[in-house]
Amino acid sequence: MEKLKLALLGCGHLNEIVAKALMDGYLPEYELVGVFERDFNKAVNFSKTYNCTPCETIDELMSLKPDYIAEAASVEAIREYGEIILRNGASLIVLSIGAFADKEFYEQIKNTAFMNKRKVYIASGAVGGFDVLRTASLMSPITAKISSKKSPKSLKKTPLYKEGLLDIKESEQVFSGTTKEAIEILPTHVNVAVATALASAGPENTLMKINALPDFVGDEYKIEIEGEEVKTDLNIYSKTSDIAGWSVVFVLQNIVSPIVF
Repeated sequence: MEKLKLALLGCGHLNEIVAKALMDGYLPEYELVGVFERDFNKAVNFSKTYNCTPCETIDELMSLKPDYIAEAASVEAIREYGEIILRNGASLIVLSIGAFADKEFYEQIKNTAFMNKRKVYIASGAVGGFDVLRTASLMSPITAKISSKKSPKSLKKTPLYKEGLLDIKESEQVFSGTTKEAIEILPTHVNVAVATALASAGPENTLMKINALPDFVGDEYKIEIEGEEVKTDLNIYSKTSDIAGWSVVFVLQNIVSPIVF
């Protein structure tokens, strides 16, 4: 059987997990054909390790005729290349879900995918429970809340950092608002929150709180969904970001599986 062509947008740690999973036999239905990274030298080095074509431009990547492109680059990359990818015949697997906090852009991507008969797959990243969230959202009205615990050090180069945060001795709230507001402040830190919002009450209607904890390692999220007939409480902890890369592997497996989870 002819293999599906897979290409990668971004060649950092998360897409390296995807490429290695393919080499290790987790994705036998796919062939890795290319990688596009703004830093072409990184793409070249990546391609030597994982036996694919390095690309300097998105047009070069699309010329390889991939069936699927797995993105692990940035919100900006999705905004810049998402529609180009869909128009040129590839479906898109997205980790930088924060791009979809912009409702207008979300609708553009959805319409572009529909018009070109392609799909956009939102990888679960570190959130999980999409099936429960989507099902609960159908039993509207619902309320949605998400709280996040983070290391003070992880916030150091963000607008939420303030002098003395590294020296706190107990939990301190550093943000309270909607997930849409959160992604505007922390475009690379709260993809989990936007994924939760898209799967439930929407970015404008999902409330979020972020707490900094001294000596905390990793990320922890608590998701609360409540309606007249349903209530769910999800707690997710991840020590590293690796779970996001593996969630892309899971999406790729699900696409070709006769049994879909």
